[in-house]
Amino acid sequence: MTAPATTSAPLQLVLGEEELLVERAVRAALEQARREDATAELTKVRVSDLTPPGLAELVSPSLFSEGRVIVLEGAQDIGQELADAVLAYAKMPADGVVLVVVHTGGGRSKAAKSLPAALRKAGAQVTECPKITRPADRESFVRNEVRQAGGKIDPAGVAALIDAVGSDLRELAAAASQLVADSGGRVDEEAVRRYHRGRADVTGFAVAEKAVAGERGAALEAMRWALQIGVAHVLIADALADAVRTIARVSAAGRGNPNQMAGELGMPPWKIRKAQGQSRGWTQAGLAEAMAVVARVNAEVKGQAADPAYALERAVLELAAARDKR
Repeated sequence: MTAPATTSAPLQLVLGEEELLVERAVRAALEQARREDATAELTKVRVSDLTPPGLAELVSPSLFSEGRVIVLEGAQDIGQELADAVLAYAKMPADGVVLVVVHTGGGRSKAAKSLPAALRKAGAQVTECPKITRPADRESFVRNEVRQAGGKIDPAGVAALIDAVGSDLRELAAAASQLVADSGGRVDEEAVRRYHRGRADVTGFAVAEKAVAGERGAALEAMRWALQIGVAHVLIADALADAVRTIARVSAAGRGNPNQMAGELGMPPWKIRKAQGQSRGWTQAGLAEAMAVVARVNAEVKGQAADPAYALERAVLELAAARDKR
């Protein structure tokens, strides 16, 4: 993403499909406008819901001259008539108004496809937000996030962080910021491992314990808190899978002395004892269903689901329901 200007450009193009970067670009435009006018208001509207007269009303000079940031979202769906109105406005932008056009770079119509080039030609300030898919670009993103947070990270730390968190930029950004705060600014592989191991123990497994106990509300609350503090989706999914598999293995081994079963199952006695308690209320049919749920959510949080948080929420509810299966 390019650096923001020192004064607000009246016409801005946010170009690309990386949602986090797009959101940051729009936020930067608003923050810059509010540095110049603390009362500046933000208005977002999708081009599919807008007409040329509606645009004219949005960008018309204000009676009280307060600042405004108008964000046109989904400009890749723009029609010819509205595109003409946007470009006509671009020739004579109103004072105190910042018009931000958000465009993925694609588009089905000729007007939509040609709009970015036309806005560039009109002098729009452009912020590129390309989809980050290449490993090298993701590594660069992590290094930049750590640097922006005031820290330093070595190559092994970058690799460990991506390995632990995955490819989701929001999770990488949240983890990078927290790691800088926790490590005093110097982030290495051990700091990453320690941080994520601790977070998984405290939060991911807390979610799993509530889910396998059938405590729907408590499990959802724990999961949302975990996500809020930056625990990776994949760590929560792993904790759910570990809990279900442990119960299944201990249940299949039958009742017995945990100390004697430890060698056979390859688990510490305390974990077997805990699983024996958790297995009460579970049937073989319920466990089979739960195994399918955790296998599915593991794939979903690693890229198959459009919304990994929703996938986890659904899995938690399904696990609680599977416990009641008779």
